[in-house]
Amino acid sequence: MTALRILAGLALALLLGSGLIILGGGDVPAVYKTLLLGAFGDHAGWDAVLIKACPILLTSLAVALPLRLGLFNLGGEGQMAMGGLFATMVGLQMGGAHPVVAITACALAGMVGGACWASIAAGMKAARGVNEVISTLLLNYVAASILSWAVSGPLMAPDAPYPYSPELPDNTWLPAALSGWSAHVGIWLAIALALVFQWVYSQGSIGMSARIVALSPQAARYAGLSPMRQTLLTFGVAGGCAGLAGAFEVIGVKYQLFQGFMGSYGYDGVIAAMLGAAQPAAAAVASIFLAGLKVGANAMQRATGLPVSLVEALQGLIILCITVSAALPTIRIAWARVKARQMKEELA
Repeated sequence: MTALRILAGLALALLLGSGLIILGGGDVPAVYKTLLLGAFGDHAGWDAVLIKACPILLTSLAVALPLRLGLFNLGGEGQMAMGGLFATMVGLQMGGAHPVVAITACALAGMVGGACWASIAAGMKAARGVNEVISTLLLNYVAASILSWAVSGPLMAPDAPYPYSPELPDNTWLPAALSGWSAHVGIWLAIALALVFQWVYSQGSIGMSARIVALSPQAARYAGLSPMRQTLLTFGVAGGCAGLAGAFEVIGVKYQLFQGFMGSYGYDGVIAAMLGAAQPAAAAVASIFLAGLKVGANAMQRATGLPVSLVEALQGLIILCITVSAALPTIRIAWARVKARQMKEELA
């Protein structure tokens, strides 16, 4: 049923988007054909899709895992920034090291940076009950400021015309996912992590514990589980995933650190996690879809000459319709609770 709702949302988005394309003077079949083939029609398209899908998938895991506890992590952008910063600081010291050692050190540093940053919000939630939506969102701005200070000061390359770090040694660069591709092996690791998390949370005690904590923290405490420990652990792992996305973006795509290197991947991960209904494996599929939408939209704009604003509106319309259609059961449940509360108040 979820798949059918998503397909219905996609069909509605394409129908509404056709109206926008006609108003913009475009040919609807040609535009949609370019959108599809620009992303998945050839090697270059798939290459660009996989490059973008890796950070989206990892940041979607950073959202999906806390959602299993009923918590919202909107701090993927800040955690990704800290991951990139930590990876850069380590990578700049790894000249001459064996590539396996250098890459592993950078990846671990990125995970530590993201996990530490996510743990700030988790600690405030566990200790003082601070709303994690607000804390993780605000911490994004703090992380951006720290990143800006770092690349403008201690990490700024000598004689750089604008703030960016020196280029990382080539022994820290991630190898290609396939021979002749620009996409790096991080995409395979990201997919493997999604499958591992899917198995962990669908089998055994970890998934059951998360469901109990999400449904009733009081019942979890009665069963001997610690919601505080679950919150800290889950946010730490989630932040590690987002931090790994930042590390991979630095050592696999950009090869140096600069302000805003995260792009919009942190918030794209939120959309992918929602589309995947907080299921890691489904989030992987959603991440590839979102990456394809971005790549195809760029190709569509270049090939058809449609205004950039129209392309962005079409892209947003597709995401909005699919997200709303996937969330319809949750919306209905929330509306039913509101009506039940109103009836209870009227009877009282």
